[in-house]
Amino acid sequence: MSALRLGRRLVVEVPATDPGRRAFVDITPGKVEVDAPARGERRAHRSAARSFRIEHWDYDAELIDGFDYDIGARLLRSVAAADESELLTILRDWRLDPSSFLYAWDTADPR
Repeated sequence: MSALRLGRRLVVEVPATDPGRRAFVDITPGKVEVDAPARGERRAHRSAARSFRIEHWDYDAELIDGFDYDIGARLLRSVAAADESELLTILRDWRLDPSSFLYAWDTADPR
């Protein structure tokens, strides 16, 4: 949760819906009022008051490493969470372990 409180996007790879596909679920924290001034000072602002967007995307495995990763990409589900408690409820409903999420740059997620 620490990374999310700092406004960092987290991702986990999940089983794809079809052969030849790769799928990811990402959590994108919402911005809070003090993020812009903090960014201007080259720092991240920690906030437990963030909202979140959780999205489940499915991609063509052959295109995932290129610039055309979005061709044939499918948004399978998307939901908003008002706070951390709601986020944890959604992850539990989707059967995802919060500790399995990684920084986006440590995954093959193309976004």
